[in-house]
Amino acid sequence: MKKYIINGGSKLAGEVAVSGSKNVVLKAIIAACLTNEPVEIKNVPLISDVLVMLELVKEIGGHVKLSGHTVKISVEKIRNIKIPLEMGAKIRTSSMFLAPLLARKKEALIPNPGGCRIGARPIDRHIEGLEKMGAVSKYNSRDGYFHVRTNGLKGTMYRFKKNTHTGTETLIMAATLAHGKTVLENAAQEPEVDDLIGLLNSMGAKIKRTEPRTIVIDGVQKLHRATFEIPPDRNEAITFAILSALTGGAIYIKNIDLLDIKNFVSEFKEAGGKWEKKDSKARFYLTGYVKPTHILTAPHPGFMTDWQGPWAIFMTQAEGDSTIHETIYENRFGYVNELAKMGADLEIYQPEVVNPKEFYNFNYRKNGKHGLKIHGKTHLHNAVLNISDLRAGASLVIAALIAKGESIVFGIEYLERGYEAFDKRLRSLGADIDVIEESLEERSRYAGERGIV
Repeated sequence: MKKYIINGGSKLAGEVAVSGSKNVVLKAIIAACLTNEPVEIKNVPLISDVLVMLELVKEIGGHVKLSGHTVKISVEKIRNIKIPLEMGAKIRTSSMFLAPLLARKKEALIPNPGGCRIGARPIDRHIEGLEKMGAVSKYNSRDGYFHVRTNGLKGTMYRFKKNTHTGTETLIMAATLAHGKTVLENAAQEPEVDDLIGLLNSMGAKIKRTEPRTIVIDGVQKLHRATFEIPPDRNEAITFAILSALTGGAIYIKNIDLLDIKNFVSEFKEAGGKWEKKDSKARFYLTGYVKPTHILTAPHPGFMTDWQGPWAIFMTQAEGDSTIHETIYENRFGYVNELAKMGADLEIYQPEVVNPKEFYNFNYRKNGKHGLKIHGKTHLHNAVLNISDLRAGASLVIAALIAKGESIVFGIEYLERGYEAFDKRLRSLGADIDVIEESLEERSRYAGERGIV
């Protein structure tokens, strides 16, 4: 088990490169399994989620060669249609292996997917779409698997009831090798979806976005080899942008595309932030006080749910009260109790919403609280912190870096799912951060002494 020890309160400066996108590379790995020819993927972030996905490629019979930040994947034959329960429980995108398994073997055994627990995140929209394409599915609660088979996927017209990033991508991949035309309506609009479409088209697929939320796929008989470079990670760019603004504004972020984060940039400007871009580098900084904001998370092109944790840290430094209304996942405030330990003045509440079942992107249930009030300005202090999910982890690290004193952050394994060499890159900017590995026994003893649950 690992922990960070962070001495905060220092100004940070220097250059940092944004890694390849986690949300693109995981889908690119699955797309590579749609063909029996080799696919080369460049600018691969060396994060634990990628390593798990590459192991799953091996599980179904593929060959993987990872060299630096480039991986070559070859799945000449699929030899196993079952994703191991333990490995599938580690990562949500394991469910997307449905696409290559059904397209090439007409059968798949997929466990109920895991990943960060930021909500129920059901895959019912994936399954329903595949059933419209001719698949038959049954979930067996005794073994924890979806048993899915088909006599051959066929093109269809399917409208997603609510926005689903992974659902859209799963059906796109399945439809590439289906017989006939598939039309997906109310499809996800995120840039990462278009990156996947670009990869698949370079492999011989026939996919186009005819309207912002309509995607048309003409099935082909076979896909072929390709080389593809993973674009920069938007979520990582936001992490460093907020960190720069709160630690002196002297961090220059390389490989950043402001068009892909234009909604963030707009809100950052409203909050009093400024930025400058030169070549492929951008710097985010402040010249005055932080203004309070009222954020509503939404599917692209709205304010991403993954950005609201770092934004909450930003708003603790605002002169006044701010709000965040989370509409994408029902359990996205895992950092709130930990941030309160640092002196933040926070309140979770339920905003008034007309017809919440239609309004929220998740399956709404009564008695939930999906709003956060942040009373600023707060001078954060050190604390012992526990990470609950990937984006909450990045948020708490930002908080620890701007707080006075020594903070201890447990749950680094969550951060390693999405941030490559995070501590090393922070140290290169001048952060006082160390990684300590300890045994479970040591962790339990430490927790017991301090009353940590």
